Amino acid sequence: MAAIEKLGDIPSAMKAVVVRAPNDYRYEDIPVPAVGDDDVLIKVLGAGICGSDVKCWHGSPYIWGGPDYPKYIREPVIAGHEFFGKVVAIGPKAAEKHKVGLGDHVVPEQIIPCGKCRYCETGYYYLCGVHDIYGFRQGTAEGGMAEYARLPINSRVHKFPESFNLDVAAYIEPLGCAIHGVERGDIQFFDVVAVAGLGPVGMGMLQACALKNPKELIAIDLQDKRLKLAAELGATVCLNPSEVDVRAEIAKLTAGYGVDVYVHASGHPKGVQQGLDIIRKQGRYVEYSVFGENVTTDWSVIGDGKEINILGGHLSPWDSYTSAIRFLNDGRIKADKIITHRLPLEKWGDGFDLAAKGDESIKVLLIP
Repeated sequence: MAAIEKLGDIPSAMKAVVVRAPNDYRYEDIPVPAVGDDDVLIKVLGAGICGSDVKCWHGSPYIWGGPDYPKYIREPVIAGHEFFGKVVAIGPKAAEKHKVGLGDHVVPEQIIPCGKCRYCETGYYYLCGVHDIYGFRQGTAEGGMAEYARLPINSRVHKFPESFNLDVAAYIEPLGCAIHGVERGDIQFFDVVAVAGLGPVGMGMLQACALKNPKELIAIDLQDKRLKLAAELGATVCLNPSEVDVRAEIAKLTAGYGVDVYVHASGHPKGVQQGLDIIRKQGRYVEYSVFGENVTTDWSVIGDGKEINILGGHLSPWDSYTSAIRFLNDGRIKADKIITHRLPLEKWGDGFDLAAKGDESIKVLLIP
C-alpha cells in the first residue's frame, strides 16, 4: 500500500489560536496534527477572521448555547474556517479522493459534511445535519488559525490554478458565501437590487450582483468609506442610513414600489426592518447573516402586507467555491481593497479587535 507522502521535514509542534471559552482565546504551542491515510496536511498561509469568529469570541448564544439555542461549539478547538495553504503531507486515500498532491496550493470548504445524512445524500451537503465546521468542533474540525491544519477525508478541497494570486486566497470562503447568497436572490436584468451591510461578504455580494447586470444596484451601509469603495466595485447608488431616509430614497428610485431584491448581510436587527420597509410586494428578501441577538418584527408585513419571498442563505456549495476562485483569478471580482489588514498570527488579538470594530477594517487576515 502507498505510504504517506511528505514535503520536507514537518515539526512536531506548532503555534495556534485556541478557543477555550468566551473571551478566552489563547496563543498556544500544540502538537502538529498527525496525518493518516485519509488526511491532507497543509502549511497554513493565511486565515481570515469572520464575523462569526468575532461573535464566538464575544460569547454569542447562537454558538455557545442559551435559552433559545443548543450549544454548537465543542471546545477547546483551534479557531478559523477561512484559510488556505500548501500541501505538505498527504495520505494515499486522500490523494486519490481530492486529486491534489504535495506542493499544491489548496483551500478547503468551511464544512466537513458527514456524507450520510439526508442533506448530504441529496446534494445539499453544506446543510449537513452533523454540521462540522472548521474552527468550532474539537477533534473533528480543528480550524486554520495555526501553522498547520489537517483536512480529513470528508473535506471538500479545491486546488488553485497556477496563475492564482495567493494574496487574495483567504477571501475565497467569504466570497463563496456571497456568491451563494446572490444566487438565492435569482437576480434578473430588470431588477432593482439593494445590498445592505458592506462587510467582507457584503462587498462580495455587491460584486456578484454587478455580474448579474441588474437595472440598479444599491449599496447601503453606515460607513461612507465603504460606500465609496462600493461605488468603485459596481454600485450605481450608495445610501447611508445615518445621513438619508433610505425608504424615501428607494421610493424615488422605484416610483414608490420598492426594490425587487434585498440582500442583507449586516447581521444587525435594524437591517431586517429596513429590508421589509424598502422591498416591493412579492419581492425577494435574502437573509445572509449571523445575528448576535434575537430579531423581532411585524410578520404581517411578510404575509398579509407584501407577500414577500423570504430566502435564507447558509455557507456555500461546491459551485460557489469554483466560481469564487474563477472570478478572483480572472479579475472580475476584486479583493485587494477588501482585504485591509494582514497581521502575524501572534497578533490575533489585535486582528479580532480590528474586525470587531470594523471602522478601520473590512477583511482582516492572520498570517502564520
